[in-house]
Amino acid sequence: MQTAMDGALRHLLEALYEEGARNDAHEQERRRKLLNLEPETAHLLSVLVQSGRRKRLLEIGTSNGYSTIWLAWAVQTTGGQIISIDREVAKQEQAAANLQRAGLRGLVELRCGDATELVADVPGPFDFVFFDADRFSAPAQLKLLSTKLTEDVLLCADNVQSHPDEIAGYLQAIEALPEFEHMVIPVGKGLSLAYRAAANVHKP
Repeated sequence: MQTAMDGALRHLLEALYEEGARNDAHEQERRRKLLNLEPETAHLLSVLVQSGRRKRLLEIGTSNGYSTIWLAWAVQTTGGQIISIDREVAKQEQAAANLQRAGLRGLVELRCGDATELVADVPGPFDFVFFDADRFSAPAQLKLLSTKLTEDVLLCADNVQSHPDEIAGYLQAIEALPEFEHMVIPVGKGLSLAYRAAANVHKP
């Protein structure tokens, strides 16, 4: 049974978030920004993983590992594992070090490269997917993952309210999937949640 997050880990997460905010405030080049998830959004995702007993997680967009640590902390309860993808080598090196500091490195497989290309070959099935990278590529990634999802699955995507034009294609792709219930939670920068229950899967 998961206990409350200990003080050392909470302080590490607070430090990483503050470091990311300072970096992004002066960094002009997007690929060098850390663009960390809002703390309340990260906390909500961890609760969803724990309450839904999610075990096979895919995160697209590792950055420095801030959100990855939240997810890894959650899967300690479920006996799960995470595959996290990012195209920036330097960011994944930071993520690896930060996960090690958090004592959670063994729960996460880090893959570096173009997310769409990697998603095509990544092994499933996944019962939880978090889209938090290139919003324009998310619809193609969703399509590639369609046969790699468990019947009972939760799909999440950030930045619905902060970048509505960029994420519109993903939201349209989700709305076109009749088996999924979809909602947008006004937390952080806007979180899309799409849930498919096993009972909704149409079997041949």
